[in-house]
Amino acid sequence: MSTIDTGQRRRSGDSRPVIPELIDEATIRSIAEDAWIALVGEEEILLPIPGELPDDVLSSWVDVVGPWTGTVVLTTGRQTAAELTRALLGDSAPEPLEPEDVTDAFGEIANVVGGNVKAALPGPSALSLPEVGSAPAVRNPADVCRVDVLWRGEPLTISVQGALPPLPVPHPHENGESL
Repeated sequence: MSTIDTGQRRRSGDSRPVIPELIDEATIRSIAEDAWIALVGEEEILLPIPGELPDDVLSSWVDVVGPWTGTVVLTTGRQTAAELTRALLGDSAPEPLEPEDVTDAFGEIANVVGGNVKAALPGPSALSLPEVGSAPAVRNPADVCRVDVLWRGEPLTISVQGALPPLPVPHPHENGESL
């Protein structure tokens, strides 16, 4: 009788990589800065200074699925997301902005940043379509790398966070080992 390993049962030595083992804050900040220059303009800079997010925030994110599985999330105030939309659309920005305009533009920024984060991670990996709304919850605090910046004096947070809870730590007696 043969048994097929479906991968559902983990061996005691198995572990999933966590994002701080794969990428650091400087790399994420560099990726975001490059995306800002490409999408928003050369004169638009991100300052590596943390700021207090307002109560009314909006997030955009993409999921990365591969050897490391998680989410790249951008969070800022709703008004800042609207200003980002205006900067991204330039002269073609409608007046007034429709919610769909902000969703599309803010989602595109997450898509570009997320795609470049994916490229910096071990692969092969896939990237989801962008989503905009309330940020996904952090599932494993040890699997998060967060960068806080200011754009035009307004706070913006970029976090790369794992989608999976940590693996359980086996107890020695579970594997037939003695204490």
